[in-house]
Amino acid sequence: MFQLGKTIVSEDIIEKDFVCNLSACKGACCIDGDAGAPLSAEEVKILEDIYPKVKPFLRQEGIEAIEQQGTSITTDFDELETPLINGADCAYVIFDEKKTALCAIEEAYNQGEISWKKPVSCHLYPIRVREYSEFSGVNYDKWEICDDACSLGKELQVPVYKFVKEALIRKFGEDWYAELEKVAETFNR
Repeated sequence: MFQLGKTIVSEDIIEKDFVCNLSACKGACCIDGDAGAPLSAEEVKILEDIYPKVKPFLRQEGIEAIEQQGTSITTDFDELETPLINGADCAYVIFDEKKTALCAIEEAYNQGEISWKKPVSCHLYPIRVREYSEFSGVNYDKWEICDDACSLGKELQVPVYKFVKEALIRKFGEDWYAELEKVAETFNR
């Protein structure tokens, strides 16, 4: 671990390789697991505001889940997340013709309907950020459903932090990312 400003960063994001391989995993991270995508309070407000423009992109099951639970939920641990369909798929998941899970929010963004790409926690994956009172923990989340992404990242020699560069800049800023790159240069790869 090392410190960058008010973040404590796992060395794994520099040492491990990763490139999403949707053709292999079919977007399993959006449909497996037992929790929705983590959200900030600001993102909850954004989801409320953009829902009418995202709704036409959603599956009927997603619309029903959102209209029943809300555009976001608060867990028993007071954490904010996207709602789930029957405790599984994220309510915002849609599928392409190859049955690959995609994000309806991102699809609305790609089609120019909204100017917000998707929750930053989704954009950052496989990095997870945990907020503490004095700092943020920045960690690599190793999940076996992403083994193909790890293999592809190793083959292409793309470390995690480079794969999620845009998302890290979105979360922490250009200066923070530039400092991360300096730290990464000191690691033997």
